[in-house]
Amino acid sequence: MYDVAAVRKDFPIFETGIAYLDSANTSQRPRQVTSAVLDYWERYNSNIHRAAYKIAEEATDRYEATREKVRAFINAASTKEIINTRGTTEAINLVAYAWGRANVRAGDLIVLTILDHHSNIVPWQILAEANGARIEYVDIDERGELRQDQFRELLEQQPRLVAFSQVSNALGTINPVDDMVKRAKAAGATVLVDGAQGAPHQGVDVRALGCDFYAFSGHKMLGPTGAGILYGRRELLEQMDPFMGGGDMIKTVRVEGTTYHDLPWKFEAGTQAIGEVIGLGAAVDYIGELGMENIREHETEITEYAYEALSDIEGLTVYGPPPSRRAGVISFALDGIHPHDLATIADRDQVCLRAGHHCAMPLMTRLGVPATARASFYVYTQKDEVDRLVGSIKEAQRIFK
Repeated sequence: MYDVAAVRKDFPIFETGIAYLDSANTSQRPRQVTSAVLDYWERYNSNIHRAAYKIAEEATDRYEATREKVRAFINAASTKEIINTRGTTEAINLVAYAWGRANVRAGDLIVLTILDHHSNIVPWQILAEANGARIEYVDIDERGELRQDQFRELLEQQPRLVAFSQVSNALGTINPVDDMVKRAKAAGATVLVDGAQGAPHQGVDVRALGCDFYAFSGHKMLGPTGAGILYGRRELLEQMDPFMGGGDMIKTVRVEGTTYHDLPWKFEAGTQAIGEVIGLGAAVDYIGELGMENIREHETEITEYAYEALSDIEGLTVYGPPPSRRAGVISFALDGIHPHDLATIADRDQVCLRAGHHCAMPLMTRLGVPATARASFYVYTQKDEVDRLVGSIKEAQRIFK
């Protein structure tokens, strides 16, 4: 059985007594991850790919070992398809710049969704403005799920690119990515999946999924900030020009011109976040030891418990689908109480709660609210933390009554 109390012992921050309900924003880190990063900084700190001395070789080996761990984690065909980035945002911008500027032309259609995070909207808006493309958004229904009828209608227009999230960061909606990718590919589109909330909670098999690009961040899956991944199909990455130029992404540089390095290093210019990438590798190891199926079952149990507890509170509106069709995220609003006020009151009780637009302003506009409060869960969340949140909500209602 999944022993959440044992898992929590790996996370020193819980010794402070906080109830951390903001894992969709950033997760906490177990000792196994922080120790791996500290070990690099203290024992073999050096640059990679550039020196022949022992500690530099160890740093290079461990950095590249993370690439293989990630390849196996998402079941990519080759490590050449695993590009280290600073996170999901940089990964999507890399595709928008290095693939988009060469392939999206005036009049082309880009299909996004109203559920998307800003990092999967703004780069495409910039591209569309620069290249003269147009963007259409798939709407949601009353349950906060994407309108598949509208999606299919847009595919009939043969879009050049389709990009959407695996899981909504704001509502927790689990999108039917397998079907959506299959339909988009059949329509001739290139497909990018934002896996920032999917990789940590649902897992992914990119070969089975069939997407062209898949992006996710380390800091949402127990790893450090500043380390993320772009998966891209090798044949596409081979055709793309570099996103950035500089050291380590080249084979030769002459005054007449430059020849670029092979994949994946063509897209990794300059000194990388070496310790953070090594930490990401440790996070992948930790998740593997817990087991993705165990993680999903635990999150489902917590989400169902929280959904029921919050739905019983008078004057509280929960947004999004029922627990069976959402990941460990619940966004809600209280009558007469701004989410920021609720978060401030919850903080007095050491309950960490997100409040705001969650980098999903088009969705907030669609819902007709300026912001929501959001509770999100992960491998270490306990039911008593949900109980503490309920207590904070009732205290807020008492204060504002």
